[in-house]
Parts: sequence; C-alpha cells; structure tokens
Amino acid sequence: MERRTIEPRPGWQQTVEAQGLIYPLTRYPDDSLRPYWDESAYYVFTLDEVEALEETVEELHRMCLAAADHIVTAGRFADLGITDPRVARAVAESWHRRAELPSLYGRFDLRYDGTGPAKLLEYNADTPTSLVEAASPQWFWMEERFPGADQWNSLHERLVAAWRRQARLLPPGSLVHFAHSAADELGEDLMTVAYLKETAEQAGLATDLLPVEEIGWDPLSGRFVDNGLRFIRSIFKLYPWEWLTTDRFADHVLDTLDNGGGTGSTLWIEPAWKMLLSNKALLAVLWELFPGHPNLLPAHLDGPRDLATTTGWVAKPLLGREGDGVSVHEPGTDPAPREEPCCYQALAPLPAFDGNHVVLGAWVVEDEAAGLGIRESAGLVTDEYARFLPHVIL
Repeated sequence: MERRTIEPRPGWQQTVEAQGLIYPLTRYPDDSLRPYWDESAYYVFTLDEVEALEETVEELHRMCLAAADHIVTAGRFADLGITDPRVARAVAESWHRRAELPSLYGRFDLRYDGTGPAKLLEYNADTPTSLVEAASPQWFWMEERFPGADQWNSLHERLVAAWRRQARLLPPGSLVHFAHSAADELGEDLMTVAYLKETAEQAGLATDLLPVEEIGWDPLSGRFVDNGLRFIRSIFKLYPWEWLTTDRFADHVLDTLDNGGGTGSTLWIEPAWKMLLSNKALLAVLWELFPGHPNLLPAHLDGPRDLATTTGWVAKPLLGREGDGVSVHEPGTDPAPREEPCCYQALAPLPAFDGNHVVLGAWVVEDEAAGLGIRESAGLVTDEYARFLPHVIL
C-alpha cells in the first residue's frame, strides 16, 4: 500500500460531475470550497494485498451475521438501544425470514496500513454512502490515467446481478420505489439512490424515484402511497431504520411491514435486520464472540475498562454517522463512561500517509467483497470534511 501524488486531470470537476459525483467539493467552516474528490494523489495496492483484504472482508461479514444471530437468539436488543418491543419483534422476524427478503449491500470501514491485519472500525450495512464515487468516477479515472491497470472494483456488475437474482423476492410485477431525504442539500443521498435505481433498471426492474418526505399515507386503504397516489409495494430507502421506526409514521411502517412471505403491504429495502449490523454495539458483541481475532479491536459497552490504561479508546455513539459524537481518548485519561449509550473501542489511530489519515471503505454486495473506496482526513476521526481518493492495483 502506497500513496503517490499526481497532477489532477484538466477539467476534473466537470468530468466527475458528469459521472454522477455532483458533490465534488466540500464547504469548510471558513466558507471555502475544497475538493472532496481529490485526484491530486492516489493509492497503490498489490494484487496480493487486495486478495487478502477481500478474504478479510468476507470473513468479517460472516462474523457479523453470526453476531446478529446471537443478538436475536439471546434477545440482546436493549444493548443496541432497541427498547420498543414492536421494533424488536420486527427485527427478529426479519432476521428469521431473511432468506425471503432482498438485501443488497454494506460498507466496512477498516484500519489498514499495508503492514499488518486490517482492523474493523465499523460496519454500515443499512444506509452506506460514498458508493457513487467508489463505483463510477474512480473506475473511469483509472481507465484514463492507468489504461490496462486494475482496481478493486466490481461494484456495478455485482449490484446489477444482485438485483437480478433477488427480483424473485419482490412482489410480482411491482414497481420498486427509491427514496432519499430531500433534507440532504449536497445531493449525495439523491445520487446514491439514483445510482442504485440505475443498477436495478439494468437488471430489468421497473423503478421510480421520490423523496422520503413525499411518501404519503392513504387512510382509506391503510397503505403507503407515492406522490402519484400509487401504492408503494416495495421501496429502497436511504433512510435509517432507527428514523423509520421512530418518526410520526412509525406505527404505519410497523403495521404494514412486509417482513417476508408477502404478509404485509410494504417491503422495505434494506430489511429491518440490517439494524443489527449498523449499530456500533455490534463491535462489542463481535469482541465477546471472537475475542482476540486479528481483524477486531477490543470493544465494550459498559465503559473502556482496561483500555483506559493500555491502548486508549474511542467512544462511539451507537448510531452516530460521519464521526458525529466520536471522541478519542489517549491512555491515562478519565475512564468515566459517557451518559449516552456508546461503544468503547480500543484506540488504533488511523495510519498517516504524507500527514493524511486514511480509512478504507470496503464494500460488500450480498455476501461477497465488491470494491474499495478510500477517504482521507486531517484528524483521527473521519468526518464530513474527509476527502475521497482513487486507487489502483499495480
């Protein structure tokens, strides 16, 4: 693994925008605009490194599924902050009937510096973003900059194939709706959903796009409808389950949930069991089930324990995103747990390449490793100011 600098292509911003990345710049607190898509540098991997990382990702995915099964079997929903019995029942039913429910993709965030085993930082298997840039612009960048080279990137073809295989799980003849939140001003959610919609269309599915805010409720039929008053029979949503089950339509979501077998009126994708994998409590459960595993970091739910005097720790809110609420603690600092529910994970500082802290975002489609996206940040927490850099296998 190596970071190399390179001159950006002339007109790079217009190029990546035409490829779906309509948010190539980030606005900073001083009101300046700086590249989010950063092709002034790139990362190089060997084929052996990538093959080893693929094996690691697929093993971690299997371990996460085992942890999800343990949480359901042991009834440990409260450890994940799931205290509503109806939500817990819906998640459990979803898990037990998962073979009947479409489930598409997820993203592992890994610490890796090219010298030791990759370490799991977290798993977002419900609403992962940075998909567009990983699947499309960086592939075209490689073809232009390094023709004949390769990249860890089979995202597009795997997504199309996944929709094609899972079409049998959708209600017969139904339109698949794709929903994003209009509250996202950058356009990242919109373009992620639009891209997934495109992959579904290429698999032969009929689709439509709408904002979550325009989903309606028809009290006469007791069903969700779109902005054309059509029943929503199946819908992919880039909208977290913890919001879906707590906002003002939560009762309707649970009342009409198709949790496998076509028994309800609305099938939601990703399924409810993905709540088990996108919760940071998963990290502590994994450490309980697989203590000492080389791809895991020690993690606890009741406080940092011995991490306070050994490695230091990172406190992560169970449902935080883009580094929100994450705090970093060096050894010897106050070990008092935070008031909000957190996961306390061993501190493993992100490796620095030329002063840039890097995290690998390794993608899974269905149950197979499918690609890589790399983000850099100035600090140890990968936040909304992180930059996306392409990579190549040489």
